Amino acid sequence: MTSNNGKEGAAVPAQAKSSWSSFLKSIASFNGDLASLTAPPFILSATSLVEFSSYWAEHPSIFVAPAAEKDPAKRAMLVLKWFLSTLKQQYASRSEKLGSEKKPLNPFLGELFLGKWEDEAGTTQLVSEQVSHHPPVTAYCIWNEKAGVRLQGYNAQKATFSSTINVKQIGHAILHIDEFNEDYLITLPSLHIEGLITGYPYVELNRNSYIQSSSGYTAKIDYSGKGWISGKKNTFSAVLYPEGKEKEPIYTADGQWTDEFTIKDAKTKKVVDQYDPKVTKTTPLTIAPIEEQDEMESRRAWKKVADAILKGDTETAGYEKSIIENRQREMRKQEKEEGREWERRFFKRVPHHKVFEGLAHKLGEQKINEELTNGIWLFDEEKARKALKA
Repeated sequence: MTSNNGKEGAAVPAQAKSSWSSFLKSIASFNGDLASLTAPPFILSATSLVEFSSYWAEHPSIFVAPAAEKDPAKRAMLVLKWFLSTLKQQYASRSEKLGSEKKPLNPFLGELFLGKWEDEAGTTQLVSEQVSHHPPVTAYCIWNEKAGVRLQGYNAQKATFSSTINVKQIGHAILHIDEFNEDYLITLPSLHIEGLITGYPYVELNRNSYIQSSSGYTAKIDYSGKGWISGKKNTFSAVLYPEGKEKEPIYTADGQWTDEFTIKDAKTKKVVDQYDPKVTKTTPLTIAPIEEQDEMESRRAWKKVADAILKGDTETAGYEKSIIENRQREMRKQEKEEGREWERRFFKRVPHHKVFEGLAHKLGEQKINEELTNGIWLFDEEKARKALKA
């Protein structure tokens, strides 16, 4: 584990030193999925994990840009640019805003997060739903009808400890562009948590992830962090190449996924595109006022818990959280007695996913790991139309 300033527990409030020390010891000796461990109150987030799906599209214009590009190679490059532009929001925006990475609230089965972005790209809509509780799985769909772009996917996390917290992300995302009837399979990077000793936890991505297009292009992104001696944190390098020809890249990209990066023509080395999060501001997500939200919507359901966490009132937070958890246990018990399963509002479980299988095969990935995600989940447009009208 690397440290920010070398002082153990430097960011931990004085009154929380003992609980942080106990937490680190419990992590080191724990065998199993760390999601079940209770974190010290000062590192708890007031936000549910079901909201994290919104990080995919906080730059709607970049999200829809590939749909306007006629050249398939350039289109694949713009998809790569969009994916890279989401990484800061997905993995670093919380630590920058809150001072460190916080442990999010674990969503309950059926929990929803609904919203939309309105800007020059038009209306981009978000539906996020917790489709499984054991194991915890969040499914989402983000779409812009005007541009004919849709992203859907689902994911779970498996957290373990080996010198630091390691998180394997299970699942995938698929971007579809109507104009070209084109699909892009996006695999999810693994990550680990740095800064545990100092009490300044932050996410670092590792290994690699891929974007495979149905038009015959592959993007490979390699992640590396700050080493003991050199290097910058949150560093990546990427290549975009015709399928099966990694040694013949068309475009390269490199930089920091939390900062600037550039995309170059692999042959001429000329910069063809670039991105700077300090210049490209995010578009705020609009959600319904809490009093108008469905009782299953995240911010309404967790309001009392979130308010207590923000006030530092851990006793009330724990009490209100137990009310939600006990209600969920009662619902599961009743469903079991009646021989039925919880009805998902926006998604359905399917036996196969042809688009995934076709594109994953090109990457040498044969398994969809449905046993780790309680099934294969697809957005159900008919269900969604009814639910959004209601």
